[in-house]
This record gives sequence, C-alpha cells and structure tokens, in this order.
Amino acid sequence: MPNEEGDPIDWQEGEWLKPGEEYALCRCGQSKNKPYCDGTHLQAGFDGKEACDRGGYSEKRSKLAGPDLELIDAKEYCAGARFCRPEGGTWQLVRHSDDAERRELAIAQSCNCPSGRLTAIRNGEPLEPELEPSIYVTEDPGASVSGPLWVRGSIQMESDDGTSYKTRNRVTLCRCGHSRNKALCDGSHRRVGFREIS
Repeated sequence: MPNEEGDPIDWQEGEWLKPGEEYALCRCGQSKNKPYCDGTHLQAGFDGKEACDRGGYSEKRSKLAGPDLELIDAKEYCAGARFCRPEGGTWQLVRHSDDAERRELAIAQSCNCPSGRLTAIRNGEPLEPELEPSIYVTEDPGASVSGPLWVRGSIQMESDDGTSYKTRNRVTLCRCGHSRNKALCDGSHRRVGFREIS
C-alpha cells in the first residue's frame, strides 16, 4: 500500500493461490503462467546461477545506535522495497528514537522490510515480525511493478547444489530473472519494469 509519493507504508493481502503438494514458481520472469513455472526458462536460455553469498546475516550487517533503538542493516539483502523511505527514512527515525512516535514508526518500517535487511533492536532484543511459514508473491503498485517472492517464517532454503542457506525469518527471492544477486532479489524488477500482469 503506497503513500502519495509512491513509497510503501503497509502490506495488503490479495487473493490466495491454491497451494499444492508440490509446485514450481517462475524465477526467470518469462512464464506465461506466472507465478507458476511453465518451462519457458529452458527455451529462453535463462541463467539462474546463484551469485549471492549464502553465509550468515551476522557477517553482513552494520549497526546504527539511536537513543532508544538500534538498527541492524544488512545492505546486501536489500530488495528495493522502499518501506524504509517515508518520514525521513528508518535510519533518521532511529537517530530520534527517544520520541515515541518516531520509535514506533522505525520499528514498523524495519518489520515491513520483506528481505530482512533491516532489524530494529530494543533493550537488546531483535524486534522481528511473527510470520507463519508462507511464500507471498508481491506487487509494488507505487512503482507499477511486480516484486519478488517473499519467503516468510524461517523456511529452510536449499541451493541447487544441495547447500542450505542460513535460515532467516524474512527473505526475498528474484522472480524477474534480472537480479545480480540471485537467488536473492536485488531490486532489479524496478529497473527492468517487470510486470506479472500486463
């Protein structure tokens, strides 16, 4: 749900897709049956080679300390969702977190970050949203594009070579086919104007 500037301020659920015992989701961005895979990647010569570092979050993060909140920032995970931009940005809000309204907004923005790039910490405790294990197909109406696959609730992910990724509560996977940080989303869907529905 975007604000007047087109930046997201909250999530709104759309229709539910019927889950199956097993199914494949499109990651090349070219399936004619999105969000499901129809095999088009084979004809299109899609290179889905994984380029992201599968290491832990703790090795990638920096920390910003404010008066009443800390903010952990793992920039490498950024999916360009822009929840962090309204009201001067999450970083500025954390710098003024002794103000209750700014503190609550900083917490909300960091919890809405789908990739888990941002995590607010208060009194030494990470403030993570409680998410059921699920996969969401996201849309970004403020930017008029379709967004990444949002893997929620600490679902274990495995590489095609059998290597497990570090399990995290929030992860975004590329589904436009253009990320330079595959399997993770790097915000390229905005750069290429990716649309699931034309």
